[in-house]
Amino acid sequence: MSTDSHLPAPSQTDKRPIEQIGQHVSPSRRARLRQTTGKRPVVGSILKKALELRNTNAAAWQKLFPRKDPARAQDRELKKLLTKAADTAFGQKYDFKRLLKSPRLREEFARTVPAFDYDKMFNQWWHRCLEGETFVSWPGKIKYFALSSGTSGATSKYIPVSGDMVRTIRKTSIREIFSLVKYGFPNELYEKEALMLGGSTQLQYNGTYYAGDLSGITTGNLPLWFDRFYRPGKKISKERDWQTKIEEIVQKAPEWDIAAIVGVPAWFQILFQKIIERYHLQTIHDIWPNLRIFVHGGVSFDPYRKSFEKLLARPLAYMETYLASEGFLALQTRPDTNAMELVLDNGIFFEFVPFNDANFNPEDGSMVENPETLFIDQIEENKEYAILISTCSGAWRYLIGDTVKLVDKSRNEIIITGRTKSFLSICGEHLSVDNMNQAIRMLGESENNGILEYTVIGIKSNGMFGHKWYIGCEKPIDPKVAAEKIDNYLKELNDDYKTERLEAIREVSVEVLPLQVFYDYMRMQGKEGAQNKFPRVLRGQKAEEWLGYLDSLGK
Repeated sequence: MSTDSHLPAPSQTDKRPIEQIGQHVSPSRRARLRQTTGKRPVVGSILKKALELRNTNAAAWQKLFPRKDPARAQDRELKKLLTKAADTAFGQKYDFKRLLKSPRLREEFARTVPAFDYDKMFNQWWHRCLEGETFVSWPGKIKYFALSSGTSGATSKYIPVSGDMVRTIRKTSIREIFSLVKYGFPNELYEKEALMLGGSTQLQYNGTYYAGDLSGITTGNLPLWFDRFYRPGKKISKERDWQTKIEEIVQKAPEWDIAAIVGVPAWFQILFQKIIERYHLQTIHDIWPNLRIFVHGGVSFDPYRKSFEKLLARPLAYMETYLASEGFLALQTRPDTNAMELVLDNGIFFEFVPFNDANFNPEDGSMVENPETLFIDQIEENKEYAILISTCSGAWRYLIGDTVKLVDKSRNEIIITGRTKSFLSICGEHLSVDNMNQAIRMLGESENNGILEYTVIGIKSNGMFGHKWYIGCEKPIDPKVAAEKIDNYLKELNDDYKTERLEAIREVSVEVLPLQVFYDYMRMQGKEGAQNKFPRVLRGQKAEEWLGYLDSLGK
């Protein structure tokens, strides 16, 4: 599951003559730019009017944020997807035109089209898109591919990103901007700037397609008027070397008036620490006094919160997003919650697979060939599900790899609980990443210590089983105390763990490592910066690589 930089950032209107803004701008777009030149920032004006609407016209405000029927919205999306892809090779193989005549479309779709993971989808279909073939699983030619390896895979995955997908991501991003009006910020805040810490917009091109981080693809395809409203700007955004990019942002920091930041918590923490150190500040608010909003995703913020907030002079509003390489699935649309509303009417059809041993192999988290699937109106609150998505980039019944819980059925709001292959269950303990994150947060709070990174390995211990934790802290911590507290917290959080701890799990141990060990390992793996996250559970080859790396350091 990954967060990318997608929130357009308001800034001051560009004062250059229209003729200098770009050689390849259509006359109609030039005319629109002339209309905005010299006026207040476009985004700021729109949001100001939305604020006024909220205060003066409740009916119009309700139209802006309607409460849609989830099943009907999803039925419409599925029908649109099947209709558009009917003449593709995929659509012909599975006879989408016949499916569209069925009175029970979604049920017939689920019976006819098999479920796919990445390897199956790529080997059977997407590799043909890389070779330049058109109309494979989505109409036309796929021009962009998002490179993604998740948190556990070693080889980069090539995820197709169609023009339709770029437009749906942009549309959902605009919804996200409008959601800001619910947070009660002063109007002038929307005239400030936003800093997106994402991948390089300088994409790889092999003569047939472009490839890179989704953040680089979407930022490179922003509308023309967005170009003037975000930081760090085009030049720095193209930089591929992560350390160079961070250094250039640090140098430019005093020139900007940042109100919002967008990206992964761990890398923003590193950036803030460098800025504070460079300019001898107490907090980041000494240089960016208007900073109020943090849009984040891809990884739980809980382990980072305590140490991150030490870098601030005042609280931020946190907005979580669920923007994966495969699409923009959900976003937080209101304050005072950590849940995200599923995007049910914008290019994605969802199916939900109960996350249990009947549908997933408990050894490695792989999905069975014909899993049980449910639709949005059939799932229940507080039960764990994996997600299959069908999208306007040609993914069909595709296992995205995340697990979620529906926490508010009336609002279609979910939380991400982990990854299908990042849970820990070597003897039936069924620990999710959400359980682990909560235990780490509780440990940090009890010890008044920021625990910024961790990972866990399941081990054999005296003929039984054990859990070996590796944690990176702001300050020293007694490993035995940490192990005891983590163990006790997990017993409170997870009944299966508590049961297995009585018999099968004989050992829980902790090794404390310098934070730099985690960051250097990510760099060695080629996963430094942007949307990359340290895997929370290591098994198999990845566990061996981690242990070999620690051995090489003498740890």
